[in-house]
Parts: sequence; structure tokens; C-alpha cells
Amino acid sequence: MLADLRQRAILAQLRQQGSVAVTGLAQHFTVSEMTIRRDLLELESTGLLARIHGGAVAAPGLAIDAEEPDFDIRLRHQRAAKEAVAAAAFGLITPHTRTVAIDVGATLFLLALHLRSRTGLSVFTNSLRAAASLSEAGQEVFVPGGRVRANEMAIVGAGAVQAFEKLWFDIAFIGASGLTAEGLFDYSVEDTEIKQVYLRRSAQKILVCDASKFQRMSLVHVAAFSEIDALVTDAPPPPPITAALHEAGVAVHVACETEVLKAGEAR
Repeated sequence: MLADLRQRAILAQLRQQGSVAVTGLAQHFTVSEMTIRRDLLELESTGLLARIHGGAVAAPGLAIDAEEPDFDIRLRHQRAAKEAVAAAAFGLITPHTRTVAIDVGATLFLLALHLRSRTGLSVFTNSLRAAASLSEAGQEVFVPGGRVRANEMAIVGAGAVQAFEKLWFDIAFIGASGLTAEGLFDYSVEDTEIKQVYLRRSAQKILVCDASKFQRMSLVHVAAFSEIDALVTDAPPPPPITAALHEAGVAVHVACETEVLKAGEAR
């Protein structure tokens, strides 16, 4: 197994168990304990875990989320920040934009409300909440076929993936349940499949989330920062994430500020 894949698997075990042991990992991956120690040292350098005697635990300040909160709870949480982020993301749509893809999630739903007033767009989304709001406003909106995931009201499954895989979008707005130096995370495997389609099939890929998502991990690793073009948020990210964004060349748009910060540059 390549080191990168092994390290992702180590992080998956850490999310599930809360701690990992060098001996157990070495046996599981059929490698030496020295190899595992090197993996843990590298992961510690990115801020994803903290080494302890004989193994590792989640890094201080890093939250590991096991369950997805209800949509209404997420919509209320940090509502002012989400509103600011949605407005800033809406500002990235240019007069030349024609096709927009919108992911599921609370902040993305608020972004869809802004799109109600914009003319000349074709909006593609797997969010039934966003689709209903846009349709009520007379917008041209398209949804894929598939199964509806309860609570999130998201259309998921192979049919949805295949439908949107055939298209090309000018800009896609992606959500995430958490961000670390390793990239984007989400609770749902099925939602992640659609997110990855948006990332593959869009000219511009914009990650949209408020600062409460920083240093949080959940079940699924969606993508590395190298797969997005910009992050729209409401506060500068902490140093480990800032460094990773800078290395990937991702622009950081901070809501309520007029300037666009490049990750790693002084404010």
C-alpha cells in the first residue's frame, strides 16, 4: 500500500476508534513498526493527530464528528456567518456565468436564495430544497434522477452521478462538514460522490463554508485542496490549513472583507 493510502486508512481508524496503536497498525498493514512511526510523524506534522507512547490520538483542537446534525440545526448554527459567506460566494458569479452547480448543505441553501434574483442562469443541483426555492422564483433549475436522502433532501445514487457526469458547469459551489490540512471532509459517502462530480465537471470550483468547520473531520475525505480553486469563509483559517491552501494555490475570500487573501499572505 502506498504511504498516502496507508495514512488515509490510519486516519479513518483514528476517526472510528479515537486512538491507534503502532503495533496494531503494523500488523494490520503488514509493514514494520518503524514505517508506522514515520507515518504518524508525518501526520502529526500536518496537525491531524498527536503522537503518544505506543500510538496516536486526535490532535488537540481537532474535532472528529461521527454523526450528521439535522439540517435545521445546521442552518441555525452560525447563521450570521453562513449568511455572510453565502453573499460573498454569490459575488463570485460573473456576468458571463451561465451554468452553476450547487451542492447540498445549509450555507449552499442560503446561496441558492441569492440566486433567486439572478437572471440568465441555468442552475444544476442535487438539493431538493435549493431546487424548490429556485423554481418558485422562476429560475431554470435542473435536478438529476436518483434516490432522495432523507433529512438532507439530497438526490444521490448512481443515476444522479451519471446524469451530472455528462455535463459541464461554469462554476460549482461545494460544501463540506469539515476542513483540515488534508482537505475537505463530509458525513455522507453518497453526497461525496456528487461533490466529486461537481469538482470534475466544473471550470471553477469554490468551497463554501463558515469558520466553525476548521479543524474538523468526519467520515469521508472528499478531496484535497489541490482540487479546488477558492475557499469562501468568514475568517482566516488556522495556520495548518492556511499553509495547505497556500501550497495548493487556493485563493481565500473572507466574507465582509473587500480584499481577496491568498492563503499564507499577511493580512
